[in-house]
Amino acid sequence: MADSRIFGHTIKLIEKSLDVSAKRHNLIAGNIANMDTIGYTPQDLDFNTTLNRVMGKKEPDFLDKTHYKHLSPYDINASSDINGEASEDVDIYHLDSVNIDTEMMNLTQNNIKYRATTEMLLRKMKILNYSIDEGGR
Repeated sequence: MADSRIFGHTIKLIEKSLDVSAKRHNLIAGNIANMDTIGYTPQDLDFNTTLNRVMGKKEPDFLDKTHYKHLSPYDINASSDINGEASEDVDIYHLDSVNIDTEMMNLTQNNIKYRATTEMLLRKMKILNYSIDEGGR
């Protein structure tokens, strides 16, 4: 699509947003389909991060601590305050790795974003149509 004043940044943003929503929908549907697969790990993507990357915004190449209690992003071997015991009684290969409630919530959230984006596209087209009709004359 040509970059012009009519089809500018908004249409590109809507287009990329719909693409990201479709990709996320496929990932969530795959998670639901593999719910009973042993050893399957669910996949997902962060909508905003992916959209920013697709639109060309660079993510920062450094992490900064905003609070003194935050873990350092560069210290991989940082100790944590997690108290627990290892158990041999748990069979990790037969645990439910896909939570259907979480996946359905993600699917609903993605559907709402997709529908809102298509509504923005429709409104943009209505404005364009109104302009072509010269304001309804």
